[in-house]
Amino acid sequence: MTSLTPSWNIIKTELSNLEIITDPLQISKLSLDYYHFSPILNNQLQDKRGDLVVRPNNEEEVIQIAQTCVKYKIPLTVRGAGTGNYGQCIPLKGGIILDTTKMNRILSLDPGTACVETGVKMAAFDKKAREIGWELRMAPSTYRTATIGGFIAGGSGGMGSITYGQLRDRGNVQSVRVVTLEDDPCVIELRGDEVQQVTHAYGTNGIITQLEIPLAPAYPWAEIIVAFDDFMTAARFGQALSDSDGIIKKLVTIQAAPICRYLTALNDYLPDGKDCALLMVSEYDLEAFHDLVYHYQGQITYLKTAQEASKGTSLLEFTWNHTTLHARNIDPELTYLQTLYFTLEKVENFYHYFGDEVMIHLEFLKVAGKAIPAGLQLVRFTTEERLNEIIDYHEEEGAAIANPHTYILEDGGRKVIEPEQLAFKKLVDPYGLMNPGKMKAWE
Repeated sequence: MTSLTPSWNIIKTELSNLEIITDPLQISKLSLDYYHFSPILNNQLQDKRGDLVVRPNNEEEVIQIAQTCVKYKIPLTVRGAGTGNYGQCIPLKGGIILDTTKMNRILSLDPGTACVETGVKMAAFDKKAREIGWELRMAPSTYRTATIGGFIAGGSGGMGSITYGQLRDRGNVQSVRVVTLEDDPCVIELRGDEVQQVTHAYGTNGIITQLEIPLAPAYPWAEIIVAFDDFMTAARFGQALSDSDGIIKKLVTIQAAPICRYLTALNDYLPDGKDCALLMVSEYDLEAFHDLVYHYQGQITYLKTAQEASKGTSLLEFTWNHTTLHARNIDPELTYLQTLYFTLEKVENFYHYFGDEVMIHLEFLKVAGKAIPAGLQLVRFTTEERLNEIIDYHEEEGAAIANPHTYILEDGGRKVIEPEQLAFKKLVDPYGLMNPGKMKAWE
């Protein structure tokens, strides 16, 4: 609670027409995300909690919450489903947590585009969109529970990025509506390039209430596991599949052999000692896909049609950062990194240099129109000093690390101050109440 904050009873009275959560256990739960994937963040954030949770139903109620926060100078932290990993939605200075999950209306859904409220869950949206032959362009491994607004405010890419790149790429978010924390809070609509002011900004400079997003044609996605005798053959297959413009794909994941043993639900399909590819490929392109597998001497151990895959656990659940989740369920001492390798030559260098200390997990995605290998490597954590040495070596060798062991916006992915985001924060949050402590430029 800040020195200017009155009794929380006064705040609750002012917001009494809204859904307010005061139960300490619920407040604690809604103050956190998956920050504990990082031993560094676990030490820094484990005691951070909000004072009150408010769940608005609509934009008007968001404005009311914003007015109250400005009036009493109360810190405000916005959250969706809390599936992030860097403490994006963890309040560093207490205050009000604004939970957006009840703002879950699909406002319009048309071929190629949709307008949604921020709390719409991604899997629920796709179920509706596929009825008219469309789907989300990309989604994280937390797809079943993540909200669209939370993903755009705190995420960067995922399933679908092999075709559509990352969220920050021009065109992947068409417009957003945000509520400000000025003396007289208002609604601002940002379109086109303007959306970069609030995307992947951790809710530090605007409360996203609505989004207009482009959609992708929905294909029947076959889910496939291919086993290989060695890692670099698997990696080269992943690159070749990613480069095959005639084969439509949604997911290209390569897991080094040590990692496969952590994916226990897939044990029957991950031969011991083999390196594996976990894939989503259009059923229409399976003949060409089989030819590519044969060329790289792979062995298909698992193949489900789209209809079959829809009835069970998707392979997505074992890729992107869910790989880390499954591995840590078995060995909590493991942590991870996020890396753009850019080339297979760099991948091979790190694979041999670190051995099992850094187990390579590749996700292929488009960067500037080219498919490249990225990594969510599993790291055997010993000390913070050693982890920093590993990060430094990667960067010295030309890889780009998006550091998942910091909650500071600029220290994570882009490593630079974003002048557009800072300027927008000065405009819409003059008192610095939104998710304070996360934006280095402001602090």
